[in-house]
Amino acid sequence: MMELTTFQQKISALLPQIELRFNEPMAKHTSFRIGGPAEVMALPKNKEELAEILKASALLDTKPAILGAGTNILAPDDGMPGLVICLKDCLGGMERISSTEIQVAAGVTMTRAAVFSANLGLSGMEFAHGIPGTVGGGVYMNAGAYGGEICQICKRVDVMDMDGNIQTLKGEEMEFSYRHSRLEEEDRIVLSAVFTLTEKPVEEIRAVIQDLMNRRKTSQPLDLPSAGSAFKRPAQGYAAALIDQAGLKGFRVGDAAVSEKHAGFAVNLGAATAKDVRSLLKQVSDKVYGDTGIRLEPEVRIW
Repeated sequence: MMELTTFQQKISALLPQIELRFNEPMAKHTSFRIGGPAEVMALPKNKEELAEILKASALLDTKPAILGAGTNILAPDDGMPGLVICLKDCLGGMERISSTEIQVAAGVTMTRAAVFSANLGLSGMEFAHGIPGTVGGGVYMNAGAYGGEICQICKRVDVMDMDGNIQTLKGEEMEFSYRHSRLEEEDRIVLSAVFTLTEKPVEEIRAVIQDLMNRRKTSQPLDLPSAGSAFKRPAQGYAAALIDQAGLKGFRVGDAAVSEKHAGFAVNLGAATAKDVRSLLKQVSDKVYGDTGIRLEPEVRIW
């Protein structure tokens, strides 16, 4: 029988009805397939359970880490002490709320939201098809691809603070910028978002989605664990091009490598550690900076 830590005992007593996993490997919950055990992982089934978990964490004076689908996260090798709240299978559901608007819960994947809107004959989310991760994570970081971004279609967002209170923020109040929203500086969690779209023939929307799918398959290393684009787009040029020009395609540290297929991706060749990935990102950034004077910043969220 595993001996529970004091924190595990306390939170278990406070949350007897909530699904809790002790020493849950983070590698099972991140697309990098990297990360040691979370001391406690809570998996709420709805926003009421989420509020309960947040109140319990406040009583225990611990700040939880919030995990969606884990597609943009590098979790530490030693694991995560304290509490991780996993929202991936929580906060589901999508609905059309007007002729041109849909409301999507935070736990829905970006791809499912794009398919849902396409089937309704609503255009504007095509770019989101194929972006890994959930709508909650996408709103949080203003996800984008192929010229589209969440900020272009986001009308309002329902968020929950650490006391379990719910508030609605208008799109303009989200202070979106490149791969950023105000939520990155605030302790609030996305519950759902309303997107304003444009009516178009379903066939046209599906054709765009198919084209983007084909482009992703031919240009991105979808067969290897990664966290998507490793670096943010710099003010000058493109990260992948700068890395390629530096001769770093295929460069590796341990089992972490710059993809041979797309230099903007860091991939796990099988047994990469978080330490390997951090070292890889630093060495790539340093080499590009030395060559060009342009400093690449990680887009991967390093926990």
